[in-house]
Amino acid sequence: MRQIIKWRWLVMIGIIVLTAALFILSPNLTEQAEKAGTFQLPDNAASQKASKILEDAGADEEAISLVFSLDNKLNETTRKTIVQAIEKSNELGEPVTGVISPFESEELEKQLVSEDQKTVLVPVTVDGTEDEINELAERIRADILPDDITAYVTGEAIINHDVNSSSQEGLKKTEIITVALIFALLLAVFRSVITPLIPLAAVGVTYLLSQSLVAFFIEWFGFPVSNYTQIFLVAVLFGIGTDYCILLLSRYKEELHNGHSVEDAIVNTYKTAGRALIISGLAVFIGFSAIGFADFPIFKSAVGVAVGIAVLIMVLFTVVPFFMAVLKEKLFWPSKKSVSHNDSKLWAWFSKLSVKRPLLSILVVAVITVPLLLMYDGELSYNTVDEISSDYESVKGLHAIQEGFGKGDSFPVNVIVKGNEDIVSESTVPYIEELSREIEKVDGVEAVRTITRPTGEVIDDLFVDHQLGLLSKGLSDARDGLGDVQSGLTEVQNGLSSIESQLPSGASSGASELSEAAEGLGQITAQLGLVSQGLQHSGNVEQTVQQLGAIQQQLGQISKGIGTAAGELEGASGQASKLGGGVSQLANGVGEANKGLGEIEKGLEDAAAMMADMSKSDSVRNTGMYIPEGTLEKNDFKKVIDRYTIGEQRGIKLEVVLSEDPYSPEAIHIVEQVKAAAANAVINTPLEDAEFAYSGISSMNSDLQKISSEDFTQTVTIMLVSLFVVLAVLFRSVIMPLYMIGSLLLTYYTSVSVAELIFVNGLGYDGISWAVPFFGFVMLVALGVDYSIFLLDRFREEAIDGVGIQQAMMTSMAKMGTVIITAAVILAGTFGAMMPSGVLSLVQIATIVITGLLLYGVIVLPLLIPAITVSFDKGVWWPFGRK
Repeated sequence: MRQIIKWRWLVMIGIIVLTAALFILSPNLTEQAEKAGTFQLPDNAASQKASKILEDAGADEEAISLVFSLDNKLNETTRKTIVQAIEKSNELGEPVTGVISPFESEELEKQLVSEDQKTVLVPVTVDGTEDEINELAERIRADILPDDITAYVTGEAIINHDVNSSSQEGLKKTEIITVALIFALLLAVFRSVITPLIPLAAVGVTYLLSQSLVAFFIEWFGFPVSNYTQIFLVAVLFGIGTDYCILLLSRYKEELHNGHSVEDAIVNTYKTAGRALIISGLAVFIGFSAIGFADFPIFKSAVGVAVGIAVLIMVLFTVVPFFMAVLKEKLFWPSKKSVSHNDSKLWAWFSKLSVKRPLLSILVVAVITVPLLLMYDGELSYNTVDEISSDYESVKGLHAIQEGFGKGDSFPVNVIVKGNEDIVSESTVPYIEELSREIEKVDGVEAVRTITRPTGEVIDDLFVDHQLGLLSKGLSDARDGLGDVQSGLTEVQNGLSSIESQLPSGASSGASELSEAAEGLGQITAQLGLVSQGLQHSGNVEQTVQQLGAIQQQLGQISKGIGTAAGELEGASGQASKLGGGVSQLANGVGEANKGLGEIEKGLEDAAAMMADMSKSDSVRNTGMYIPEGTLEKNDFKKVIDRYTIGEQRGIKLEVVLSEDPYSPEAIHIVEQVKAAAANAVINTPLEDAEFAYSGISSMNSDLQKISSEDFTQTVTIMLVSLFVVLAVLFRSVIMPLYMIGSLLLTYYTSVSVAELIFVNGLGYDGISWAVPFFGFVMLVALGVDYSIFLLDRFREEAIDGVGIQQAMMTSMAKMGTVIITAAVILAGTFGAMMPSGVLSLVQIATIVITGLLLYGVIVLPLLIPAITVSFDKGVWWPFGRK
């Protein structure tokens, strides 16, 4: 330290030059954080697999929505206005790849115009970066959306951009409020206009250096980053940095008051308070470094604070001694004394309870904390929209969709089914419908849209029961047709008999042919009767077709004979010639009857072929659906196939519309059930080996829930074990670290319970934001451990001189109480600066940390820690023993 004091000007100039150079040369941390975004799921997550499949298939286009919210029902005027907006949107070019007009067909209008005719949805597919999509949204708002209709542009990319923008705006507010708040608090503590500037200068240099280094680490080594990185750097560095400065400045003034020279006072300050600062800083550094073991990039992004802590320690051992040596006693001008050196009357009073009556003290803490712990439900929210104000247009558009079409229609869950080859065939599509049916059975699924149900309603024509109904009707029509043919042939037979009786006696020309024809027709009509009866009773279509074929041959011969007879009669003279014309007409009638039989035979052949195919089809037995060959090639299916298939028809999409808000915890539960239903539905089917993936907000949140939960447990365990090892080594005790960490866990869960009471029970949110418990834990434990270190390190210092355990603890509490409470208030104040940020998760984190710090500084630390310490007596240093 004496060397630093000696070369203080050179050291200070070097730090200033380094800070300025790094600040100028480093990448923009704000832009890096915005580019990284809020959701950074690992590649093995189901939603990320879906994104990869869509990207590989060239179908990774995103969709934004133009939402028209009408005061009255849709009419011709508003319809024309919306059509004009659609046409203009189509002309925008990249990144727009398509605009779906709700007025293209009745099916689309039913899907994209709300039932009350007051909300119209226009989906716009886009292919571009998030920045390009948001620039497009601005162009649409400025140039296309009509002024006389309430209209919004919304979509997942736009909402995420608004969340990022809100976070950055919140950071700016937090920085300004933090600096002003710290200056005011330090002014009140030290009663000096100069003293507050020292911590602000030291922490300001630390923050600039830290964010520059973190930005370089992100660029060089792929260091994790998110919107939380900068915000936590500000809160932690300004909060804990100010606390450490208070500890140093308080001890420095104490040394000056004890008559030491400026240099000796600085050296003594860093020998005593500096040791506690090193221990505390090391504990906090390890706490935030442990976050690096997290798998989830969002959680891992807080590891940048560890860089800031390392820089802070360096700055506190260089910049602060510089100001001490240069300003000397004037550092505290115009104050004559410091409040921080007065013994804490509050903690002295607490010591009488916690040291003298430890069991009663522990009971008091239990009475305060246990009821709150019992009320904690652990409810979490994954609703990104809650993060920002409802004044954002993207949020207004989302709410308009939810009000007009239902909450689930705003962001459906997409089930992606990818095969190794063409998955769209007559044999596989029925299993897609079977899969859709099983998913639709899940409680909470409102509808499923896919190739077999493009509007969410099943196409009945594809089902066997419907097709058999049509076949039955066809057979009935065939029987009716046979009856008509039979009646017609009977009339021809009667006509022939009538003409034969009218022939002049003795006329031989054609008479024999007419007689034979009449007799043959009689036989054929009898056969047709039998065929009709056989078809009705047996339903044997193939036998009927064979019989009709034989009958047709007979009719052909009869028709030929009648034609010959007609020719002979027409060549005769007299009455016979006149009757020849009638015979010719009857011959034509037989020909028409034969043609009719041919059509009936063809229809029955088709029916027989279809029934034969059905009998051979596995899909009929397994799904109850049959798709005749060639059906999927028809124009009616082309648009549907284009919409719901990907990758040259190697994959199929199913849009699952939920009855719940896609962002709600209930939606996550539904997605898990959908995954289970899909897995069960494809067993022993052609889709069993297909790859399944799930995209959409609800699917992403499902991944978030699973990954964040697993990471929380893993990272917290590593963090607590690391803290335990460090504290055990530094305090030469296994007992102390155990109850230090235990007291922090008690404080954390009590604070989370308070936050849950405020935001869930009080304000009606679905739960605490998903990232809040993790960051709240890290912040509270890593920062709160400082205060127990301050107290117990002073206790160690007092106990070294052979003072009794109880007296050492009472002295430590009296000496450190004001410093700890002051530090806790300042640190709570820096997190309080997050409150006006407008970002819900930051407000909730601030609530947990503020509640925890005040609870720890006023209740848990002065009552529980001393009570446990004196209860162990000298055993508190087990197994090493008191030094």
